[in-house]
Amino acid sequence: MMFSYSMSESPYPTDFYPYIGQPFQPYWRYPVSIPLYPQFRDPRCISKAEVELNNLMRSLWEQHVAWTRMTIISLVFKLPDVDAVTARLLQNAPDMGHSLRPFYGADAAQAYNELIKEHLVIAADLVKAAVEGNKRQVAANEKKWYANADEIAEFLASVNPYLPKEEFRNMLYEHLALTKQEAVAMIHKDYKTSIQLYDKIEAEALQMADALTEAIVKQFPERFR
Repeated sequence: MMFSYSMSESPYPTDFYPYIGQPFQPYWRYPVSIPLYPQFRDPRCISKAEVELNNLMRSLWEQHVAWTRMTIISLVFKLPDVDAVTARLLQNAPDMGHSLRPFYGADAAQAYNELIKEHLVIAADLVKAAVEGNKRQVAANEKKWYANADEIAEFLASVNPYLPKEEFRNMLYEHLALTKQEAVAMIHKDYKTSIQLYDKIEAEALQMADALTEAIVKQFPERFR
C-alpha cells in the first residue's frame, strides 16, 4: 500500500517521528511540530502553503465525519434538531468542492460538490431505512453508496494523476463500511462500540485528507515552494 510506513525504512533519525507506530491519538493531542505524512518527505521542506492546504483538507474531512455522526444520532433518536443538523452536514459538499476550485476550476469544483452531496444524501437515506427496518431499501442504498464512491475515486484520479485511484477507492470503501457499522451500533444502543468506530473513522478520514494534499502538492509543486 502506498500509504503504509515502516520505521525501519526511514532514512531519518527515529526522533524525527516519535509517534509513528504508536496507537492513534486525535490530532489535537499531538504537538504542533509533528510532521505531515512523514513517509513522503523531509518535514523541513514543507512550505507554509502546503501546511495551509493540509489543514484545510483535514478540517473538511473532520467536519465530514463529525456531522455525519451527529446526523446519525439525530435520525436514530428522532431528535428535533435533525433538519438543522442534516443541513449543516450537506454544507460539507460545497465546502469540499470549493477546496478544489483554485486548482481545477469552477466546473470541477461543482462536480466534486455534487458527488459529495450525493454521498451524504445516500448515507442519510440509508440510516433512515435502517431505523425503519427496511432491509430492501438499506441494500439498495448501500449499492448506490458504493457506486458513488467509485465515481468519487474516478473523478479525483481523472483531475489528478498523482492520486492512486484504487488505493483511494479502498479508503472510501473503508469509510463507508465503518460509517455503516457506526450507524448500526447506534441503532442497537451500543454506544461504546459506536465511539470506538468513530475513532477509526476519524483516523481514516485524516488519511484521505493527507492523501489528497500529497497528490495536489505533487501536481502543482510551483504553488508550494
